[in-house]
Amino acid sequence: MQARLLRFTLTSQMALGAVLGYWLSEGSLALTLLWALSLPLLMSLGTVLYSFIVSRPGESAASWWRALAGECVASTRIFMLRQPWAFAAPQVARHTVNAERIPVLLVHGFVCNYRVWDSLVPALRAQGHTVLAINLEPPFTSIDDYAVQVERAVQALRAATGQQNVALVAHSMGGLAVRAWMRRFDSSFATRVITLGTPHAGTRVPRWAALPNTQQMAWHSDWLAELAATETEALRCKFRIGISPQDNIVFPQRAQTLPGVVPRAFDGLGHLQLCTSAEVRHWVCQELSATP
Repeated sequence: MQARLLRFTLTSQMALGAVLGYWLSEGSLALTLLWALSLPLLMSLGTVLYSFIVSRPGESAASWWRALAGECVASTRIFMLRQPWAFAAPQVARHTVNAERIPVLLVHGFVCNYRVWDSLVPALRAQGHTVLAINLEPPFTSIDDYAVQVERAVQALRAATGQQNVALVAHSMGGLAVRAWMRRFDSSFATRVITLGTPHAGTRVPRWAALPNTQQMAWHSDWLAELAATETEALRCKFRIGISPQDNIVFPQRAQTLPGVVPRAFDGLGHLQLCTSAEVRHWVCQELSATP
């Protein structure tokens, strides 16, 4: 569903660009085509720039500019070149499987799909992990509804590998979906949960629509407070949290952690870059390699 929505958005933007190009160039085919291809890119880059202006933490100007440039690249790659073209259903990814490596479930965030993990999956497979990256559908429902989908994927991964324990790696809203799953289902066999850019405390990012999941992710929302009240210290010990001081979507950035968990901060990265950064991949692989 999310891939279709992104394809529709890109097609609509290209059509609008073609109309503008034809009108401004008085019928030039070359300029019409140039406008059709450029408008989606310009709108994407404009959105990223706006988000960085709104969320600027003021810690380091150099890191802010580095994150802005990197996020423009990551946003273009993920939202224009990867996610719209996710035609196949997610499958369990096997390679040279090491029986001592824990199987890993990857859970994406808001308005994303499993192809946000295209950079991480090969790294995990190279270490011998069996990997499953799922789609959370539909994109604009309550986060509680995703708990059932996470449970189904976890059990499928356990059945496919024959292993008892699993690890979960989640980006953004995906981390809240995992916490909702842990509240509702037996998660005793989840020995490690790694979240990247998850709004554990909520985010102050402007909301353009009162959607169920965006309201739940609002800064210090009632839903987040209720979720935290159900969690024990033993459960929180399973978490490893990655954040970026320059996160342009989830902010205030330093607040995005859980009681008793010291987050790992990655300087100079935007929100989507947490899924594409080589430094983050190395950290995730290290954390998982030490997981029984």
